[in-house]
Amino acid sequence: MGLNNTPSANRIHIGFFGRRNSGKSSLANAVTGQDLAVVSDVKGTTTDPVYKAMELLPLGPVVIIDTPGIDDEGTLGELRVRKTRQVLNKTDVAVMVIDALIGKTKEDEELISLFEKKNINYIVAYNKADLTVAYDKADLTADCNKTDLAAEKVPKSGKEIKYLSKTGNEIYVSAKTGYNIETLKERIAALAVTEEPKVKIVGDLIDPLDFVVLVTPIDKAAPKGRLILPQQQTIRDILDTGAIAIVVKETEFRETLDNLGKKPKLVITDSQVFEKVAAETPMDIFLTSFSILFARYKGNLEIAVKGVKALESLQDGDTVLISEGCTHHRQCDDIGTVKLPRWIKEYTHKEINFKFTSGTEFPDDLSQYKLIVHCGGCMLNEREMQYRYKCAEDQHVPITNYGILISYVKGILKRSIAIFPDILAEIEK
Repeated sequence: MGLNNTPSANRIHIGFFGRRNSGKSSLANAVTGQDLAVVSDVKGTTTDPVYKAMELLPLGPVVIIDTPGIDDEGTLGELRVRKTRQVLNKTDVAVMVIDALIGKTKEDEELISLFEKKNINYIVAYNKADLTVAYDKADLTADCNKTDLAAEKVPKSGKEIKYLSKTGNEIYVSAKTGYNIETLKERIAALAVTEEPKVKIVGDLIDPLDFVVLVTPIDKAAPKGRLILPQQQTIRDILDTGAIAIVVKETEFRETLDNLGKKPKLVITDSQVFEKVAAETPMDIFLTSFSILFARYKGNLEIAVKGVKALESLQDGDTVLISEGCTHHRQCDDIGTVKLPRWIKEYTHKEINFKFTSGTEFPDDLSQYKLIVHCGGCMLNEREMQYRYKCAEDQHVPITNYGILISYVKGILKRSIAIFPDILAEIEK
């Protein structure tokens, strides 16, 4: 993802689901107008979810996800089905692709039930309409702008095709001929949630012309030639507000404050230098971290603040899960796998066991963990972050956030959330 591209986490995620050979890949290719996925008559051609970030009119920036068949078999097949189900956790709009020659199967119905359980907007697309209808294929191709198949048309299977309204969530399509593809795209767009986020990263906390200082360490883990994603997005949000972003390393922070000539409204720091920056920031200036801001942005800050108190009850032999939403090359002093375990052990004085996940991996069964520590989730969309927090809640496992935990063990939690008075009031009760 380039610096000037919309991050995947901010794109609408559209997933194509269905049985093997229902035409998921062909339909995804037809909708996008690209050879997104390999197409074959062989069942099980798609073995892992395929992700493609692109612009799709009339929606704009989206991520198209082509998934393996939900009826895959064998040991590998079970793994592929599990991968497919994981995709649901980040899907904003689901396209349920059904072979029109076969109709809905048990597996299809079960997946539709999951859509409804997870509150995922979906549309059922009966693919291969050109093979089903008992009239000349050339007529169908020429008439591909029709909205619906006529009720009186009889499929070759002998089954009646029911009339489908323009506003319904079912539609007959043909990836091969292009029949109803434009209508399908319009219906996907209508189902997509495109309103503005309820909260901004930081824009609702500041006013135009406010100074905001961002402390961004440049160490071995920093990507060459650019800032990390949460820093980029925060800067953009500040500029959109009409405020002034001042970006410095922790080594120049104090001197920058002394020479600004105007008191900043807010200091935002990378969590791993929280302690140093807190010591150098006057008490009359709000202080927080990128990770804490993103916890709020994804809708999980209150839960994360409450969850961090589980540190106080950890015992020898307990297991803590540290989960990171992205995958990157681990450095010798990596924050997730090295620094956080060290800080937790120093704070608790307990022999804690640690397990780690990254990227799309997140355990279904959380029962073995006494605490989950999650990153800010800048690479995950809001739906997936909400899913992970809901999993923890349902299984009664406390969950917190990198920035919250670090500020807590460094004794500056209340100060780091003071700019959120409602959250602060909750922990002071």
